[in-house]
Amino acid sequence: MNSVIPTEATVESTRERILQAAHEEMYEHGYQGLRIDAVLKKTQLAKGALYHYFPNKLALGYAVLDEVIMAYFQQNWSEFLAESNDPLKAAKDFFNKKYADIVSGECFNGCPLTNLVQEMSTLDEGFHQRLQAVMKSIVEVVAAALYQGQRDGIVRENINAQKTSAFLLSSYQGIMGVAKCMQSMELAQELFGSLCEYVDSLYAQ
Repeated sequence: MNSVIPTEATVESTRERILQAAHEEMYEHGYQGLRIDAVLKKTQLAKGALYHYFPNKLALGYAVLDEVIMAYFQQNWSEFLAESNDPLKAAKDFFNKKYADIVSGECFNGCPLTNLVQEMSTLDEGFHQRLQAVMKSIVEVVAAALYQGQRDGIVRENINAQKTSAFLLSSYQGIMGVAKCMQSMELAQELFGSLCEYVDSLYAQ
């Protein structure tokens, strides 16, 4: 009987399937509610195959955070900022998109980053460090866009771009958390509307 040697593409595809399935489970049930059996059922893999890539549940959780959630948020914010030379318009477009995701049901369980921050940042140092890295990365990306906006005369010069970026991220996460808890589209719309009004106040006169 001939044995099939996995190709590099096959290995990468299998690993990606595991990560995506684990991410879906973590988003729905949290890391602590993540069940390896559920991941195996979604991927149709044997337990040994999963443990070939990830030796334990913690390693799998770290990989989801490092490779899926970090990449998603970096890409998400970066894409909106890249679409316009106006970082304030880009920020409002991002917030409006997230509200639309809530309405469509895509973000019914809130923000995956916010969920993990609330669940795991004080329980596990590995999660804490990774979550901190994701948030710092987002703040730096947005702050850089605000700095450029100041140089271009779009953004007010009298704001601290770094602090403003951190405030925007914190506000976004807070709104997503409240929307998840209250399950109110009207409240989410009002809160994102208020946040966009704040963003408008950052324009240079």
